[in-house]
Amino acid sequence: MGDPGQSPSPWSPHGSPPTLSILTLLLLLCGHAYSQCKILRCNAEYVSSTLSLRGGGSPGSLRGGGRGGGVGSSGLCRALRSYALCTRRTARTCRGDLAFHSAVHGIEDLMIQHNCSRQGPTAPPPPRGPVFPGAGPIRASGSPAPDPCDYEGRFSRLHRQPPGFLHCASFGDPHVRTFHHHFHTCRVQGAWPLLDNDFLFVQATSSPMALGANATTTRKLTIIFKNMQECIDQKVYQAEVDNLPAAFEDGSINGGDRPGGSSLSIRTANPGSHVEIRAAYIGTTIIIRQTAGQLSFSIRVAEDVARAFSAEQDLQLCVGGCPPSQRLSRSVRSRRGTITMDTARQLCKEGLPVEDAYFHSCVFDVLISGDPNFTVAAQAALEDARAFLPDLEKLHLFPSDAGVPLSSATLPPPLLSGLFVLWLCIQ
Repeated sequence: MGDPGQSPSPWSPHGSPPTLSILTLLLLLCGHAYSQCKILRCNAEYVSSTLSLRGGGSPGSLRGGGRGGGVGSSGLCRALRSYALCTRRTARTCRGDLAFHSAVHGIEDLMIQHNCSRQGPTAPPPPRGPVFPGAGPIRASGSPAPDPCDYEGRFSRLHRQPPGFLHCASFGDPHVRTFHHHFHTCRVQGAWPLLDNDFLFVQATSSPMALGANATTTRKLTIIFKNMQECIDQKVYQAEVDNLPAAFEDGSINGGDRPGGSSLSIRTANPGSHVEIRAAYIGTTIIIRQTAGQLSFSIRVAEDVARAFSAEQDLQLCVGGCPPSQRLSRSVRSRRGTITMDTARQLCKEGLPVEDAYFHSCVFDVLISGDPNFTVAAQAALEDARAFLPDLEKLHLFPSDAGVPLSSATLPPPLLSGLFVLWLCIQ
């Protein structure tokens, strides 16, 4: 964290140690907690125990200010150890609480920055002040906390900069673009999770693209928006080929009757072929399309939400890509009587002039399916990436770009000539 060559901490945009006021505001992300989850109590005790560490200048500045010693840093370490102990005691009942996960990550970051050992004295519990019913959580400045069901607006207010986002997509064969800009083409027949975290579950169900083919296409998508405090009831969305509803399974088009129910909404831009779901409470937008008898999935999700999962939830195509055993190799031969390689390249080139991963995926899909409509799926996936990616320099993925590999395996020389093709087992 302290090395000059490392990237700045997400808790400190410019690489300097985060102030108490910024940390406090971030930890009070949610206006209300589950009745069992005591994270707000942990937050309040931490704020109270660090009041004496604030300097006379800006609110939240630390005496001693550096990574190492000083009375301020010593006191901060005691407060952080107490804070960490409090979060461990309430961890079981806080699963799925965004404020809890942010607190855990923030504590770890600050302990590293200030050279705090995990073992040592803790701060004494602060005296409890009067609680006024209905007052709600109060930030360090004394003003009410931001709307707990508006993740992006809340983050921007607290940090004076937009939050970080990640993008993942699945389309065609399916081709999967992961959060880490890896690009895999997968067989993954049956049901596989694209996402599985504390807030969101997305499962894609695929079947063979053609008789005797290894390649598959997604025929069904199931999305579960998990119960979230004061924001939404649990909602399930399910789409199948030729059935792309503009409502959740219970017939609703929002998150329910809770105060923040409107923070989850669903709309259709083109009935039967394009649905957009916006989950503002977790900073997430999802687009589902139907093209050429297959479903495409695209997501833009807040970093904190995407990383909120346990070791048991490690199988996620958007996180780790396709398992090696499910990746197709990189050569193809077209079927007799179907579209030729030259024709497929020409069809894809019309809407995808850059010969990147999207172009080569398009060529692969058109060759194997014999359906020119697969060009639309690749074009739409590229446009979603253009809209969702925070860094457009990573829009186009090329085999020769070592910074954004198309797979975890070594790329063979033929790919460098501009032809990215995959193998299909043909009977």
